[in-house]
Amino acid sequence: MKKISTLFALMLAVFSWAQSSITGKILDTEGQPISSASVTVEEPGKDAIIAFSISNAKGEYKVTFTTSEANVDLKIKAFNQKPLQKEIKNENQTQNFTLQPDATEIKEVKLKAKMITKRGDTISYDIKAFESKADRTLSDVLKKIPGIDVNKDGTVLYQGEPINKFYVNGKDLMEGGYGTINNSLPTDAVQKIEVMENHQPVKILQDKVPSQNAALNIKLKKAVTMTGRGEVGLGMEPLLWNVKLTPMFFGQKNQWVVNYKTNNNGESVEREGNMLSFGSRFEGRRGQASPNSWLSVDKASVPNIPEKRYLMNNVHFFSANVLTSPFKNKEWELKANTSYTNNAISRDSYRQTTYEQDTDFFKAGQITTSESNNFYSNAAKGEIIFTKNAKKGFFKNTTTWNGFWNEDRGNTRTNYNMVVPDASLNDISIAESLSAPTGIIKNSLSTIIPWKEKLVNFMSYLSYQKDRQNLSAIYENFYDLDPVLGAHYNRLDQGISLKTLEANHSASVGFSYKKWTITPEVGLNLSFNDMNSQLYGDGDLLDQTFQNRMKWNEINPYTQVGLNYKGKALNLSINLPLNMYGMDYKDILRDKDSEINKTVFEPTFYGSYDFASFFKFSGYGGVNYSYGNFGSVYQGQILTNPKSLNFRDSNLLPENRNINSSARLEYRNPLNNLFFNGRYSYSDTKRNIITKTRPFASGASSVTLEYVDNNSYSESESVEIGKYFPKFKTNASASFTNRDGNSYSILVDNNNVDNFIENKNNTQSLALKFNNTYFSWMSLDYNISLNWNKNSDDYRNNVNKSSGWNHNLNLYLYPLENHTIGFVWDDISTTQGATTLRNPFYDLSYQYTWAKKKIDFEIKWLNIANKKVYETIGYNTTYFSTTRNSIEIRPSQVMFTVKFNFK
Repeated sequence: MKKISTLFALMLAVFSWAQSSITGKILDTEGQPISSASVTVEEPGKDAIIAFSISNAKGEYKVTFTTSEANVDLKIKAFNQKPLQKEIKNENQTQNFTLQPDATEIKEVKLKAKMITKRGDTISYDIKAFESKADRTLSDVLKKIPGIDVNKDGTVLYQGEPINKFYVNGKDLMEGGYGTINNSLPTDAVQKIEVMENHQPVKILQDKVPSQNAALNIKLKKAVTMTGRGEVGLGMEPLLWNVKLTPMFFGQKNQWVVNYKTNNNGESVEREGNMLSFGSRFEGRRGQASPNSWLSVDKASVPNIPEKRYLMNNVHFFSANVLTSPFKNKEWELKANTSYTNNAISRDSYRQTTYEQDTDFFKAGQITTSESNNFYSNAAKGEIIFTKNAKKGFFKNTTTWNGFWNEDRGNTRTNYNMVVPDASLNDISIAESLSAPTGIIKNSLSTIIPWKEKLVNFMSYLSYQKDRQNLSAIYENFYDLDPVLGAHYNRLDQGISLKTLEANHSASVGFSYKKWTITPEVGLNLSFNDMNSQLYGDGDLLDQTFQNRMKWNEINPYTQVGLNYKGKALNLSINLPLNMYGMDYKDILRDKDSEINKTVFEPTFYGSYDFASFFKFSGYGGVNYSYGNFGSVYQGQILTNPKSLNFRDSNLLPENRNINSSARLEYRNPLNNLFFNGRYSYSDTKRNIITKTRPFASGASSVTLEYVDNNSYSESESVEIGKYFPKFKTNASASFTNRDGNSYSILVDNNNVDNFIENKNNTQSLALKFNNTYFSWMSLDYNISLNWNKNSDDYRNNVNKSSGWNHNLNLYLYPLENHTIGFVWDDISTTQGATTLRNPFYDLSYQYTWAKKKIDFEIKWLNIANKKVYETIGYNTTYFSTTRNSIEIRPSQVMFTVKFNFK
């Protein structure tokens, strides 16, 4: 609580900073208002702008700033007018100006657009200022823009936070799944990229309910644009292919994107259909659909390197998105999207664990494990969205269907080489398979209706999901589950069926008073869940100990009051909910019933304050409670994994309390192309239940729960600064993050003694990013990240330190017009003690551009050194063990690709 008090004291101090505001009018000598005049405030004797403003059509301006100086310089500039400068006191005041004409005859005029401009809450980036000759799609350029980052999964971040909307010419065609456009929209079609800060996507709420997230709008050169991107490639070692066909149309009334992609060269194009942003809560409930997975096979390790290095795939992905305005009233939009994925992935890894000394858990020696997988997946989706987003009303209805048909295969082999041979440890193997079909249908409705001076909001969400999962494991020399099962079986088959029905309904009324909006709300959330499971041994159904037939039902009525303040500089959002949780667990097989009934207050607070033109401070705080969910408890034991038999005692119902808080300071100055943000977050979680695990040398485990009060925390601090140097055509940024946290567990040793263990960890990372297009014959992108890790086990009083670094170099040379030579160097390193493992990769490419047709012919040689495995090393402080991982990656391969734009 001390940290939270300090946080809110910091917020109060920032909000109370003294500010000065200057207002006035700017006129010409004839008394006419001058619009678009720039007004800047500078400290005397310093060529540094601390605040700026632009006069409106009436010649009015207002500039707010913070400085400790007693006096400041006020400068006024306008086209065809003499500049004016005046020293004034640092206090609130009104200053009117009349500018003298200064017309000059100009023989030749060159208009040069600014790279970054700001008007209100919108920052615009001229895409031509940041792209290099090698860039072809929007995603290539976004990564180079100051203040913007792109995660590995395709999520676009602004000032370190995900955007909430992705528009093209002001329309939201993709509804959060914007990866397809980002990866396939040619840069030739884009005029500029706009970042809309504090973006509230529901227009009727824009002056009433603040938002903490930014949106991205891609403004095209033409109001009606037919465009898109295509690639066709073939390769060898082995036979490779890569086909991408993504035509697009963006009009004033209609937009559509059709996308078909297939490859076996290591690119997971199916992720382009993932939901990456979710808009405003008033738009209803949407999210990334996924199977409700309780069972899994053992999986080979995945390396932390670019996916193209290791993914052994064979994928086909099709999607289509359509937006149209079906009525004369263009405020109504109909959107439809569909997608289908067929994918096969193979994966292999090898793990060698060395136990340095005898412990109560394991004997000294070496254990090696190899894991091999084949994953087969089919997924289909269909969605229809009907929406009206206007200043006088809002309506949105979303109907979605998802289907998943997954088949996973696995083979695990474990070999023992102990210092003192142990006859009870035999080399084991397990053949594993999992079948998991899932069907989901859901509907989300939200409408906001003006009623006199009030806003009435109704929201409804319905979802039904059905999962069936069947896990089979054939064992050889595997006995670690015998103490639980009582006898050895060569084959175990775990079946489970799940049904979930959710219904959420709410109604609220918004009252406005000056800049405040007060919104009382009532709602009812319902969740009904069924689970049946059976475990078979060698084809025979095992007894009731390994069976379940249960229901988990939740009824959560709530009432809350929302307080929102929307000002020019200060925005506040406070939610004061009173939640009544009612949960009922029924074990039908054992005729057992358990209930939880709790009423709790779960307030949240968000505030932001813009000051000195370029600065923004924001803070968040909240408290929430949880009392478990479907799957928290079950009385019958379930083989969740071929090596893990889980039991969750139904007498142990969880009660968790979580406190979250965060603060952020941002600086965004388009005048000198400088962006900065610093963030702090802290969370504290109190639990009444802890996981109790019995580990085995084979990697198997038996898991139960136990009542033990425990507190865990996580804390992070980060800073990021980025600047674009137009003179050198260079964008550079640096970021640093420090994270601390802890976790608790109970481990049962070989003597059946419970060991209460607290693990603490500290992680620090430093990242540098640099790209340069200064030379006409070269462009360079360079990224490097370094990390340091410290883990400690208080039970063992054992501390371990490790480190690593990852760098990526992309160098493109243009020796002749339309000729490009590319070189890529990825290098990843991990260090544990005296051992350092490096994983360098090199790629070489040559591209010829047929400029007249805008067609690229590329030949690329990947993994020139033909590296076969990726290696990492790690240390376990509890077991005094070192683990070395070797993961199979893609071999050296050559691809020839033809790339082109649609029109």
